[in-house]
Amino acid sequence: MQVGIDSFAAVVSDPDTGVTLSAADRLANLLEEVEAADRVGIDVFGIGEHHRKEYLDSAPTLILAAAAARTERIRLTSAVTVLSADDPVRVFQQFATLDQLSRGRAELVVGRGSSVEAYPLFGHDLRDYDSLFAEKLGLLLQLREETNVTWSGQHRPTLTGQGVFPRPFQDQLPIWLGVGGTPESFARAGLLGLPLMVAIIGGTFERFRPLVDLYREAGRQGGHAPEDLRVGVHAFGFVADTDQAAVDATWPGYARLMSTIGRERGWAPPSKAQYEAASGPGGAYLIGSPESVAAKAHHVDEVLGGVDRLTFQMTNVALPHASMLQSIDLLGAEVAPRIRADAEAVRAGA
Repeated sequence: MQVGIDSFAAVVSDPDTGVTLSAADRLANLLEEVEAADRVGIDVFGIGEHHRKEYLDSAPTLILAAAAARTERIRLTSAVTVLSADDPVRVFQQFATLDQLSRGRAELVVGRGSSVEAYPLFGHDLRDYDSLFAEKLGLLLQLREETNVTWSGQHRPTLTGQGVFPRPFQDQLPIWLGVGGTPESFARAGLLGLPLMVAIIGGTFERFRPLVDLYREAGRQGGHAPEDLRVGVHAFGFVADTDQAAVDATWPGYARLMSTIGRERGWAPPSKAQYEAASGPGGAYLIGSPESVAAKAHHVDEVLGGVDRLTFQMTNVALPHASMLQSIDLLGAEVAPRIRADAEAVRAGA
């Protein structure tokens, strides 16, 4: 099982001083986090995409390109690329360039996005939410296979055999499909034979098993080999010396972020008791001591019938940079080796 970190490049305020970091300082810290993850053996680092004032990741490929120049081994991916609101040709060109810069370490996770700010910003109608994504995903996959593309659709000008350059360093640029809880999205990923990245931000991991099974069955019906149907899970995560230390360190930032989002979406404010439950053995957050988080990873792997990649969404808007670096060190040095060894043992005994 691969272990990864995702960041949404959120604007961060120091919890002790209340001072908000400048954009330049926050991005510098983020690059240091990617370097730390590379150094301690994390497999992949993802940068999200948002178009609002709380985040600095509206141009994730630029952040990933800067990270490529400062790392040697770690794979670099989006988390996710809001494909519906972008031009697949430009998306392909940007990630192919990143792939060349990183000598074959680029990937994409594409999705429709849980926030909708990008749609009006780039002149798209939300009523086209589904058709935009279906059409643009089809074009992106064609661009991956063909250098000179002939294509026509509803939402983008026709292509009549133009060449799309550069081509990636890898033989085939990896494209994952990012999904939430919509059955149609799981089935689409399976029929296309694309690896699946499931964003789990609440509830329990078990409730996603029927959807993962749907993905695998759709993949079988689509004629894809079981080993090609890879499953990834993206969930809130943080590692500290003890379970309580991990909860206490991350709760203030989580509460602030979710309260802000909740006011927009009509959610009730979160409580610390709810957060502790979600971080506990039965919850869907990968938050706790190295031992607890490794045990939770085993649980995820077991209840979903095998997980190929587990990514920790470690953005926190009120956490000192030093605490984030310490958590990355613990994840790489203590948690990831346990996760990999456990997953290998499970598969060897299957």
